[in-house]
Amino acid sequence: MSTDLNWFKSSYSGSQGGDCVEVATSHHAIHIRDSKDTTRPALAVSPTTWSAFVATYRSGNNR
Repeated sequence: MSTDLNWFKSSYSGSQGGDCVEVATSHHAIHIRDSKDTTRPALAVSPTTWSAFVATYRSGNNR
């Protein structure tokens, strides 16, 4: 499944090559994986869940 997805690196991932997150979207899910393990998505969530996560992060409630 992950080979059919168009993955992109998170803009919040550092350029040092260490802790990088990649994200891909499909019709029914947002796929999230560690860029060092590209064999499969580590996590798939619904678009609603992803939106809630992003909203919480942007509001500063992520501490």
